Amino acid sequence: MPSICNTAGALAASLFIVFAFAACKSKPSEEKVVPPAEAPAEKVEMPPAPAAFPELKIPEDNPQSPEKIALGHQLFFDARLSVDGTRSCYSCHQNEHGNGGETPLAVGANEKQLTRHSPVIWNTAHFEAFYWDGRAGSLEAQAKGAWGGGNMGVGADNLAAKAAELAKIQGYKERFKKVFPAEGMTPDTIAKAISAYERTLVCNDTAYDRYAKGDGNALTAEQKEGWALFMGKGQCAVCHAPPLFSSAMGVPGGLYYNVGIGTAGKADDQIDVGRYAVSQQDADWAAFKVPSLRNVSKSAPYFHDGSVETLSEAVKIMATGGIANKNKTPLLADRGLSAEELGSLAAFLGALDCGATLDQPDLPK
Repeated sequence: MPSICNTAGALAASLFIVFAFAACKSKPSEEKVVPPAEAPAEKVEMPPAPAAFPELKIPEDNPQSPEKIALGHQLFFDARLSVDGTRSCYSCHQNEHGNGGETPLAVGANEKQLTRHSPVIWNTAHFEAFYWDGRAGSLEAQAKGAWGGGNMGVGADNLAAKAAELAKIQGYKERFKKVFPAEGMTPDTIAKAISAYERTLVCNDTAYDRYAKGDGNALTAEQKEGWALFMGKGQCAVCHAPPLFSSAMGVPGGLYYNVGIGTAGKADDQIDVGRYAVSQQDADWAAFKVPSLRNVSKSAPYFHDGSVETLSEAVKIMATGGIANKNKTPLLADRGLSAEELGSLAAFLGALDCGATLDQPDLPK
């Protein structure tokens, strides 16, 4: 049986409804205004994020070993390899510049200005051609090219003499005897040791990598929007394929494209012809290797000539179709991205920042 309180409460409620209804009836009828429904927020469709790197290929004639890697580490940082004792491999690939070059154009031995910008070399061992024009077919060939060429200035014909000079350093003499007992310290063994070290320069610990492995919180909301644009509307992945964010894996030698950088307002004989100088193919005129985008937010300036100062400017150039010239790749077109979308793309590229650094070792004496 209901209590008195419940009964009274029910009665009061009934009376309230009656009076309220009467009051409503006594007012003129009003048209009920229904606020417009808010448009549902557009859901960003997140594309798959590849995480697995390709298998690293180690040359049969240059197997990895801890001792060889440690020796190469020392050589990479040793300016005594250069003709004037001022330049090492590290001089062009410094931590504070994102593992790339500080200046638009690299500066070699004897303060000689070179013709191209120093690129980032994280994950460099996963590629099959080196330099902006791909003229070196191995890390070993690239090491000897930089040593003998303008970077370190020794001269290709003087490498053996320089190696003999360095072999007089007791620390190197002992280490090369252990690592290369049959050959000792020669141009080839120096290049092999440096290359062994460079094969350890792996960047796979970025926010993107954590996201690709399942950490949904590794990217910010803006970076996720940028990732969707990178893979979709922006069409960036056509050339910068993840997870290496460079040429599509499995393409021998990589891909070379003309995006127009360094061509505007110049006569043909003033333009760096890039890959064409190597291949002599018209399709390669002023075309350059697709660089990796890992650590790109830390490695300004950009492109083969270092002519673009900021990441936002570089993103805009690429997303709006590059710079017109007689051989610009048709893959590059204006994608119609808004300023906000361009900002999201640049934000995503910040998720490719590498956490590791190159550490200065003690050098042999």
